[in-house]
Amino acid sequence: MRVLGIDPGLRSMGWGVIHVDGSRLSHVANGVCTSGTGALADRLVSLHDQLEDVIAEFAPVAAAVEQTFVNSDAVGTLKLGQARGIAMLVPARAGLTIGEYAPNAVKKAVVGVGHADKKQVQHMVKLQLPGVKLANADAADALAIAICHAHHLQSANAMARRRVAV
Repeated sequence: MRVLGIDPGLRSMGWGVIHVDGSRLSHVANGVCTSGTGALADRLVSLHDQLEDVIAEFAPVAAAVEQTFVNSDAVGTLKLGQARGIAMLVPARAGLTIGEYAPNAVKKAVVGVGHADKKQVQHMVKLQLPGVKLANADAADALAIAICHAHHLQSANAMARRRVAV
């Protein structure tokens, strides 16, 4: 099964695709959708189209998106929310189920600590996906989101098997 992780951003939207086979994870691809500096509507369309291309090329069956971190910059948070809307819309329109995870949940799943820094996340992504070449920090975060979702899917599948066995 292929899982797409998306790290929403208006300027730079990271994406990463992993293959999940039981408890084995392997890297498929990662990169960044960039939107430029034009009008907001044009930037959102650009992100939409690039993310559609990623899904068409790599054919994931599930997706996961990081939840928005709300900060003191209300305008920035609203713009990030619009980019996150694109990150949710594109996989949903492609028929993918979508998981949503708080940044601390992703860090805890990948690093083991909820307040890990970016370098720790990148290091653990490289350990869990040997040979991966990270496009940048946003792509590393997207792969971490995909890994987090894979772990949650595995747990849900294990619980479902136990319920059937009982």
